[in-house]
Amino acid sequence: MRLHLIRHPKPVIESGVCYGRHDCPAEDVVSVAGALLVELPPGLAVWSSPLRRCRELADRLHVRPIIDTRLAEMDFGLWEGRLWDEIPRAELDAWAADVAGYAPPGGESPRQLQRRALDFVDSLDVPEAVIVTHAGVIRTLLAHWQGLPPERWTELSFAYGSCAVIDIPR
Repeated sequence: MRLHLIRHPKPVIESGVCYGRHDCPAEDVVSVAGALLVELPPGLAVWSSPLRRCRELADRLHVRPIIDTRLAEMDFGLWEGRLWDEIPRAELDAWAADVAGYAPPGGESPRQLQRRALDFVDSLDVPEAVIVTHAGVIRTLLAHWQGLPPERWTELSFAYGSCAVIDIPR
């Protein structure tokens, strides 16, 4: 199966804010969509995170994108909407010590995010698909398929509005 994994355009939010599930709009949606439509094969189904910054783009890529909650960004729980500098140092240190397994208070861990994203991919029954989602979802999927250990997951970086294409065996 071939997947076109698209990261949403840059969100409209204050710099330095933890915004995982925070539902904010995106910048430059029209131009990002135009560039992607040139490179994507025509006629593919499009799946999207329910968050606005993804939905706005998906709506421009397909007349009826399919919304799936499993494509939402990581739930940062009590960290959501807070400045990273305001999050207790001990909690950030705990996350750094267990990159995949630590869940912020009231949130989910990257490993939990990875499980739900893989569950979504396993549910697909198409040879090729477009998925509009978030850096965390893309990072954990590619880390899984590349066999990267959790301490290397952060090495995977994706620009806003970019598309990573991967072929995975079925």
